[in-house]
Amino acid sequence: MMEAATVPTNNITDRAYIAGVGETEYVRGTAKSERQLILEASTAACRDAGISPSEIDGIIVGWKDIPTNEDFIAALGIRDLKVHSHVHIGGASPTAAIVQAAGLIAAGLAERIVVATGHNFYSAVNRLSSMMQAPGGVGNIPGQEIRSNIEYPAGILAPMQWYSLHANRWFHETKADPLGMEIVALTMRQHAQLNAKAYMRGRPLTSEQYRASSVLVKPFRLFDICLETDGAAAVLVVSAAEARRLGKRSIAIAGGAEGHPDSPDDIANRPDILDMGIRKAATRAFDMAGIRRDEIDFAEIYDCFTFIVLRQLEEMGFCKRGEGPDFVKGGRIALGGDLPINTHGGLMSQAHTLGMNHVVEAVIQLRGEAGAAQVADAHIGLVTGYGDFGDGSIVILHN
Repeated sequence: MMEAATVPTNNITDRAYIAGVGETEYVRGTAKSERQLILEASTAACRDAGISPSEIDGIIVGWKDIPTNEDFIAALGIRDLKVHSHVHIGGASPTAAIVQAAGLIAAGLAERIVVATGHNFYSAVNRLSSMMQAPGGVGNIPGQEIRSNIEYPAGILAPMQWYSLHANRWFHETKADPLGMEIVALTMRQHAQLNAKAYMRGRPLTSEQYRASSVLVKPFRLFDICLETDGAAAVLVVSAAEARRLGKRSIAIAGGAEGHPDSPDDIANRPDILDMGIRKAATRAFDMAGIRRDEIDFAEIYDCFTFIVLRQLEEMGFCKRGEGPDFVKGGRIALGGDLPINTHGGLMSQAHTLGMNHVVEAVIQLRGEAGAAQVADAHIGLVTGYGDFGDGSIVILHN
């Protein structure tokens, strides 16, 4: 009997590549539907890779139920769709979807998978900040019974209120320096000035402006909270063989994972309110990739709130709990620093596409195509996702 070849089944290292990226304009106010925007970004990712959209054989959509697989087949002329899925873990969805795509390709179930998402956060009826919402609360919020029966009656209605529970406990337990949040906000806005696609380009932010801004929910000032914008982004994940055929601009996926906190929906009664899924995910991703934290050249970190950036740095092991603010001081996370973060401006200052724009930026950096925002000698980067109330995802990329 012929002995079967041994093929690793527990990792995705260098078995899938990102060959194409695509983005729409990032705006506030659009007549285009979310379906149209996501399909446009997907087509752009195929064009960037140099393939026809009809050659796609896999679709993964992060967070949204649309477009459906039928929408993709009809709009892009896909001839043979082999796999499709929709990932629902909030802002952790796009990065987790990249890991899923890599796993499907490593298993031989597909060869060219588009991973896409987008949202009309500004133009949609259900505005997260203004609470212009349908009965029952903000759409697509997890644990709706907990929200409706426990939190809404107590006046806890909006994301900034939910996240304040975590932030205030963190400050109370660790005595962390609030200056860290200001540093994150100013750095993201500074990076956006170098990015032609950033919504906040041309709108610099000073320390004086940050400190003069309103405290909306303690401890969050106006500029501690991410943007609401309209737009979509997508990437094309392909097999190693297809990457070789397409050329040198493909970027390898070294490792990735998702993780979830205990009692993920019920943040107020969680055994450890500071528990975050990114801690579990980062351990798995770094071990899989065989890469140390001090080898990371830049990081695109999900930044729905400034303190979430600090907390992810801690939980991923770049520093200890409570030390995030000290870690980012001295220009460390700015371009030219030891670990540049959100080189495109992030959700804070580029746009909110649930973090798929972070993946696009990481690929652009590793291709050396970031222009004035290019990280010198960039070879390894990571992207994180943060979803709902602590879900985490991470993907590590290299050129």
